[in-house]
Amino acid sequence: MARFFPRKVRQKFSQLLVYAGINLEPIRFLGFILAFGLIFGLLLGYILNSLKILPFILGFIVSFILVELAFYLRILLLVDSKAKFAEDVLPDALQLMSSNMRAGLTTDKALLLAARPEFGPLAYEIKRIGRETMTGGDLSVALMKTTKRIKSENLKKTIDLIVNSIKSGGKLADLLDQTASDLREQQMIQREISAGVLMYALFIFIAIGMGAPLLFAMSSFLVKILVKMSTMIGAQLPTDTGDIKIPISMTTSGISPEFIELFAVVSLTISSVFGSLIIGLILKGNARSGIKYLLILLPMSIALFFLGSYAMNTFLGGMMK
Repeated sequence: MARFFPRKVRQKFSQLLVYAGINLEPIRFLGFILAFGLIFGLLLGYILNSLKILPFILGFIVSFILVELAFYLRILLLVDSKAKFAEDVLPDALQLMSSNMRAGLTTDKALLLAARPEFGPLAYEIKRIGRETMTGGDLSVALMKTTKRIKSENLKKTIDLIVNSIKSGGKLADLLDQTASDLREQQMIQREISAGVLMYALFIFIAIGMGAPLLFAMSSFLVKILVKMSTMIGAQLPTDTGDIKIPISMTTSGISPEFIELFAVVSLTISSVFGSLIIGLILKGNARSGIKYLLILLPMSIALFFLGSYAMNTFLGGMMK
């Protein structure tokens, strides 16, 4: 089934699995995602059609797209998580390599001894580089292969710097020490920036997660009151007045409470999605890192909307009688 995808799509998906650290055959995994999306879409489309929520075709298309998008976002999050972990431990790994070299070890042995288990995916790459170097491989080529397995811009720049230093005959131990120091300083600056803009992220979170749902709940309640009042006043107006013309007429409102609720849910969903992406961009510098906030923001905003609507209808419902 994966053959239905273009060759470029399959190649990019294969590279994405390598970045994510998923040790599965790309063609089989891609076919599984496609088959699962089709089966889930057919099932959910039938359920939505039975409940008269959406037509079968529309429910199937929406469900299929959501499933494929969920798989894709999950893989992207794994890619970013792996890269973030590698960037965090990179200064310690470089410092350890430099210490091993200063102790008199060769480059390949210094790399192998620096592959500590706590370095996670970076430890595997360090071991691979050490093994390829011990078997006669070129150190520069082995280092560059790491950029094909971990998608990190900082790691790529660091490896480029090390490779250029090796080619120019520089002192590798001194370079590793200086690079580790620069990376630690850069991480400290990034944490300071994240702490400085935390108030903006909190404002967005509170506005979308608390302010907007309560305002929509109030709007929905006011619309119900206005519709009820217009119906009551319209029913009390005389219908046959003879030659007397009454300048007031009450007609049924074209906006129903159900439409307001649907509009509120759709608006809160869209606001939660873009708000989460903006929060991730502010705090981490990457919009995809904000997807995890969506799992909190979206249920919170919708639940608070319905809870506010229920509270207003319960405590202020007497105004509608």
